Amino acid sequence: MEIMIAALRTRWTLYIPIFAALVLAATWGRDVPGVVVVLVDIALVGAVLAAVFHAEVVAHRVGEPFGALVLAVAVTVIEVALIVTMMISGGDKAASLARDTVFAAVMITCNGIFGLVLLVGALRRRVAVFNSEGTGAALATVATLATLSLVLPTFTTSKPGPEFSPAQLAFAAVASLALYLLFVMVQTVRHPDDFLPVEEAGAVDDADTGHDTAPSTRTAVISLALLVLALICVVGLAKVVSPALERGVAAAGLPPSAVGVAIAMLVLLPETLAAFNSARRNQVQIGLNLALGSAMASIGLTIPVIALATIWLSGPLVLGLGATQMVLLALTVVVGTLTIVPGRATLLQGGVHLALFAAFVFLAASP
Repeated sequence: MEIMIAALRTRWTLYIPIFAALVLAATWGRDVPGVVVVLVDIALVGAVLAAVFHAEVVAHRVGEPFGALVLAVAVTVIEVALIVTMMISGGDKAASLARDTVFAAVMITCNGIFGLVLLVGALRRRVAVFNSEGTGAALATVATLATLSLVLPTFTTSKPGPEFSPAQLAFAAVASLALYLLFVMVQTVRHPDDFLPVEEAGAVDDADTGHDTAPSTRTAVISLALLVLALICVVGLAKVVSPALERGVAAAGLPPSAVGVAIAMLVLLPETLAAFNSARRNQVQIGLNLALGSAMASIGLTIPVIALATIWLSGPLVLGLGATQMVLLALTVVVGTLTIVPGRATLLQGGVHLALFAAFVFLAASP
């Protein structure tokens, strides 16, 4: 039965990227009507789900903690491409799109996904156990990246408004990329045990992660190719549907920043599903790796690419957060630190993070 289910899943994730590619080819560069937008949305969601499946196959082949890194980077590629694409088409109206999307990604990962993983883990074993050393290092890196890239622009004086000067933007981009690469080196080379699942006593847990055997090299290569195709389709289809998304946000009376929140929720859907599956398999640490790794990649990879893109992009680049956003970010870091230090969490900690996520969503819709 398990073999049949796996075969069906593989066929489904094989056909969906091909279907999405056909939809993209038929709609690219055209003003699609409402009925076709629904079809594009279906293909877009299908491509996202296929991407997470194939990313998990590749991740299982390379093993942890490399697996969480594969999915985080794949999801960030989607995010960066969407931001740049919409900034090119949006002009001055998209000046704060990068900030809104990156901040939304941090809130979704560090509160929404983080809280969901802890909640599911605590429901299964009463207490969710994880490695506080690796998780704490990841949170510290996220906090530093967010402050350098999203908080400091509000207080610099070289340009009016929450913007970096070209030199400051270049420094933030280089520092973000260097810090992200340093973390990846620590996670995968120097101290990989700090990011592996742990047992109640704190020892590294080598239990099964939900797969009987690692996929073959041939299967992993096929999944890698389908992952690339699915990512291309996600980027292209999001570009096709973005005008309808912007019109829908305006029609609903929501602020322009809601577009960034919608983008972040879309691109982080694969991470959310993968983290939930990990927590359901009692692999809380892997779920937390996915959450914080995605937050880190969203800043550490997005900001350098956006900084490079400003060479040919016209218009301002607003990165500085407002007062409400900075309060939410500070509270997230403080609560996250208190959650991580003991190395174990109950339903309460998961609920607190989810409450912060709900506050973010509400204030994004009603600032």
